[in-house]
Amino acid sequence: MRLSELLRRVTPELPDFDPEITFITDDSRKVKPGCAFVCIRGNHIDGHTLAAKAVESGAAAVIAQADTGLSCQVLVPDTRAAYSLMCEALFHDPAQRLHLIGITGTNGKTTSAFLIKEILDAAGYRTGLIGTVQNMAGDEVFPAQLTTPDPYELNELFQKMVTAGCTHCVMEVSSQALAQQRVAGLRFDIALFTNLTQDHLDYHGTFENYRAAKHKLFEQAEQAVINFDDSSAAAMIEGTKSVVTTYSIRQDGADFTAKNVRDLPDCVEYELVGSGMIGRVHLGIPGHFSVYNSMGALLCAMKAGVPFQQALGALRAAKGVKGRIEVVPTNTDYTVIIDYAHSPDGLENILSSLREIAHGRILCVFGCGGDRDRTKRPKMGSVVARLADVAVVTSDNPRSEEPEQIIADVLEGMREAPIPVHVEPDRTKAIRLAMRLAQKDDIVLLAGKGHETYQVLKAGKIHYDERDCSAGFKRIETRGLTERGDAYAAASNRGNRAGLQGRSAWGSASYKRLYR
Repeated sequence: MRLSELLRRVTPELPDFDPEITFITDDSRKVKPGCAFVCIRGNHIDGHTLAAKAVESGAAAVIAQADTGLSCQVLVPDTRAAYSLMCEALFHDPAQRLHLIGITGTNGKTTSAFLIKEILDAAGYRTGLIGTVQNMAGDEVFPAQLTTPDPYELNELFQKMVTAGCTHCVMEVSSQALAQQRVAGLRFDIALFTNLTQDHLDYHGTFENYRAAKHKLFEQAEQAVINFDDSSAAAMIEGTKSVVTTYSIRQDGADFTAKNVRDLPDCVEYELVGSGMIGRVHLGIPGHFSVYNSMGALLCAMKAGVPFQQALGALRAAKGVKGRIEVVPTNTDYTVIIDYAHSPDGLENILSSLREIAHGRILCVFGCGGDRDRTKRPKMGSVVARLADVAVVTSDNPRSEEPEQIIADVLEGMREAPIPVHVEPDRTKAIRLAMRLAQKDDIVLLAGKGHETYQVLKAGKIHYDERDCSAGFKRIETRGLTERGDAYAAASNRGNRAGLQGRSAWGSASYKRLYR
């Protein structure tokens, strides 16, 4: 495709050169002869400094928002928006041939996306999926690297969906993707807002910036479905030109409300009331937040054309999502659950829901990601100290940070913890410690990793699946406290008491030796 065609929605001032372009990238390492290189200013690297290198590697055009001094440059106001619009043009605007349903929010995006897809599939629609766990085009599954892919990969996926005969696409839309203009130019038929709590402030800086990024989705949507119970609902509705439909558990002023909610050990049930309709909802995913997820999914599916009763039937048959309240099969008399909860609110939701159905204690194994918002670490510790019966603080994805420092930040929120707090940086050992401590009817919650089958360490990404750790436990351990487990737990508690009494748990050499 000619450069002039790629730029038709970007700038009216076309350059006097017009090469054939077959590829577009913002990554200088991916540059190949005949491509267009887009200069993006990132947090660590400014693509403008790599423009000359890109030309040396064969780039036929450089898209920039500052003068690079190159004869093949095209100056535009915003290179991020230009990148998205050019990729859409390169793939002949495949999204325009799909009904797009976008989902944004802190928690619940993935489950909501899967539920919407299951309802649409059951109604006979062929539906694509883009999200945190995986991407799908028809029957073909593709691994997901980002919740919302970069513009080139995103439009490539749209094209694959069209080729596969898809008519609809359900996609998670992250705050970073919205802030970085990855979905610029797209028009969403329906946009769903789940909730908003503290997350990603390492990127956005302030909660207000985070919320403003989420709001961008509703500036691009024909219809909006809004969780009316969330404190940011009004902010999402304000200024949008979308036709708004609200849902609530607590407020009768919403368009749709959930009545007579029943939280059961293996499901939730409630009556959905609104617009002259009433229907009994049954979802085989326990937890109070499952009510919100299913309400949002139902309303999106109905707005997409699925009849009410048909949507209810499809939801009854819907399955859970890997890594979301996922029960791991074990030969034990307690339950092991894996959940992606990795924010204070996410932990609050899952622990509160488990508290309502638990017959024994709740043992929570959790950590925090490195190179991310440090302010949420003590908050997560505080949530677990308040809602769990036993805590095991461990490593998540430490990235470039030392796990010990991350754990020390978490422990700041657990200084007055009324529950036993154990520390074990090795996640496998932490899981097995929790399972040794578990008794009949207890729930062991492994929080934070969810669907992820890897761990990101300072040395790089390694394969890591908690299911292997917990499911394999029964083959090498017996339930209950072994002599080794007793001693280990006792040592762990001694270390924690030292750490929780006014100074960092990692301040003493003896404490370090305990976990090395």
